[in-house]
Amino acid sequence: MATHPPEIPIDVDSETGVWSTDGQPMLYIPRHFFMSHHLAVEEAMGHELYAELLYKAGYQSAYLWCETESATHQIQGAPVFDHYMKRLSDRGWGKFFIESLDVTQGKARIRLEHSAFAYHTGKAGYKVDYMFKGWFAGAMDQITSGVGFPLKTVATQLQSEAEIGKDFGLFEVRPIAMSV
Repeated sequence: MATHPPEIPIDVDSETGVWSTDGQPMLYIPRHFFMSHHLAVEEAMGHELYAELLYKAGYQSAYLWCETESATHQIQGAPVFDHYMKRLSDRGWGKFFIESLDVTQGKARIRLEHSAFAYHTGKAGYKVDYMFKGWFAGAMDQITSGVGFPLKTVATQLQSEAEIGKDFGLFEVRPIAMSV
């Protein structure tokens, strides 16, 4: 396996130990640490309730992240979405590929390969990557707002690499009025 450092600038405050990228504080933890906590909460709360809570929290976080990155890098629209997918990929969540993107319509289709969730759970038989749904809708809503086409969108997961017979995850973002 070839290795290469991600193109992510990481600054560490010598006084506080806080890691940051582009002025945003970050955490750096082992994947198994995060996954063990994630799956424990999922088991305690139930898949559906936990997914609903993560959607809302993820939406807000992605909206803020995209807003901050848009200002920091002076980019808007599709370049923000591209930047977001690249950063998620570089940070070990999986490899995200934009199959289609129409910012003016609030639509996107994202393929996910090598999901950190599917890697951890194996062929669990269900869509284990649900955390990303809120992220994609939050990102899209900030981006459409940033270019003057404010929409409210919803993201759905069509398939997961953790499902039997599936080799990758697939997500769709659409305006709420068009969601099924």
